Amino acid sequence: MRYDEMYKELAAAAVRGYAARHGLPLSASWAEKPLDALTEDELAALLDQGSAWGVKLYRFKRGHETLPRVRQILGFLRGIQPESLLDVGSGRGVFLFPFLDGFPGVSVTCLDLLDYRVSFLEDIRRGGVERLTAMQADICACPVPEKSADVVTMLEVLEHVPDVQAAVTAAVRIARRYVAVTAPSKEDDNPEHIHLLTKPLLTEIFRNAGCERLHFGGVPGHLILTAAVGEEA
Repeated sequence: MRYDEMYKELAAAAVRGYAARHGLPLSASWAEKPLDALTEDELAALLDQGSAWGVKLYRFKRGHETLPRVRQILGFLRGIQPESLLDVGSGRGVFLFPFLDGFPGVSVTCLDLLDYRVSFLEDIRRGGVERLTAMQADICACPVPEKSADVVTMLEVLEHVPDVQAAVTAAVRIARRYVAVTAPSKEDDNPEHIHLLTKPLLTEIFRNAGCERLHFGGVPGHLILTAAVGEEA
């Protein structure tokens, strides 16, 4: 893969964090410089080293930001300019990496159930993206304090969650301004999708959580919801 097709600074952070976690040697200049001070040659050398170690650099390939559902959520966030975000189920970074790249001043907390994904995200933080925090946690029993993030995103997540009401109620508790959701809008053959979340069903769930101001949209195959909470409601 060509490095100019990647989120190079995020990938370099992942390599540095991977090296620190595994006790692998790196040049002091590569290990200690701020990410935005690394030269193109240093970035390339770091990525070459990561590739040799087997770091999964393909995860940082650009292009997910052009997915219609991701593009719409990023557009919404550009409109409201949050200072902090909680991303539930960050997964492979389909939304997270374009967000980190496009919103450099925003602090981000990621929740994921899978330990290896949390370790991967922690490598990025350890490698220089200090505004990123990763936690292995279930949103339904989340230790994040009340009203601690401007926005909570749950993108392609709720269709996997057994207790959707509990997840939404927790997100509304944590959010100061908005909760943003995307979900498949039609049945599919993914065995991990245990709900089909329609507009009437999501309306009922969010109203049960105390949200009345809901804005629905969509792109082919996906439903998009932004719910105002707190001062925005």
